Amino acid sequence: MARNLLEQLREMTVVVADTGDIQAIETFKPRDATTNPSLITAAAQMPQYQGIVDDTLKGARATLGADASAAEVVSLAFDRLAVSFGLKILEIIEGRVSTEVDARLSFDVEGSIAKGRDLIAQYEAAGISKDRVLIKIAATWEGIQAAAVLEKEGIHCNLTLLFGMHQAIACAENGITLISPFVGRILDWYKKDTGRDSYAPAEDPGVLSVTDVYNYYKKFGYKTEVMGASFRNIGEITELAGCDLLTIAPSLLAELQSVEGDLPRKLDPAKAATSSIEKISVDKATFERMHEENRMAKDKLAEGIDGFAKALETLEKLLSDRLASLEA
Repeated sequence: MARNLLEQLREMTVVVADTGDIQAIETFKPRDATTNPSLITAAAQMPQYQGIVDDTLKGARATLGADASAAEVVSLAFDRLAVSFGLKILEIIEGRVSTEVDARLSFDVEGSIAKGRDLIAQYEAAGISKDRVLIKIAATWEGIQAAAVLEKEGIHCNLTLLFGMHQAIACAENGITLISPFVGRILDWYKKDTGRDSYAPAEDPGVLSVTDVYNYYKKFGYKTEVMGASFRNIGEITELAGCDLLTIAPSLLAELQSVEGDLPRKLDPAKAATSSIEKISVDKATFERMHEENRMAKDKLAEGIDGFAKALETLEKLLSDRLASLEA
């Protein structure tokens, strides 16, 4: 009997939903779910989630009292909103939710550590074990150092905006739980840089990048999980079948579910173990040199942090406007 691609993918890879849309998570029932500032901002503007936004604002006002300024209330609500969505998502899924540290702290080690601890404290206050939460931090050198401290405290981290092998190796050497290499954004950069309209899935630069990272981790026995992210088409996803996890937008989950056919495993720990890869160690100087030499990683990391920061500014404005409307 013919089976759809999503069903087969689930047999070799943990499928994660890349969305803040709770209805989509209910539809596809992934084990885990990831959010980011852009996804939370988009979800916060959907009419069906107005109640979450309003409840978060009202809760912040109740905490701070009637005398607190609107700016103070918005600031607290802003800190709590990603957790509010995370708590709703955890009611549906059996696994973990990823919640992101403010992207504007991407080069601030102490600030990222404090924010990670605060997010976990919010979840624990709501009765959620820290084993069910991944703290998302941008894979800058500073972000990786912050995550290393949190990991030693039993707070699991998901290092995001990952584009280069130097980032991946530094994460593995620092005992990070999981990394999210961005397949589609790597493809975007190469298409723009080369002027090519398209790449066949097996030649896709994003697919090749994640394959290299996966093989490196399995070859040298690193425990850090690889979760491919930011897909542009299902060809990228099927080429990474067998990856530890893949986080996929609802539109592509629907497409995978609608297509029938055979899905062969492409990434395999046994094959990776026999590959000829040279091991390298990444300290701060090596990280910075490799980052400087990798134009794509340098461009996309900076662009990603900037994009997430802008999404957060949009969210702050949205919360400010909504609070004014609620308290008018």
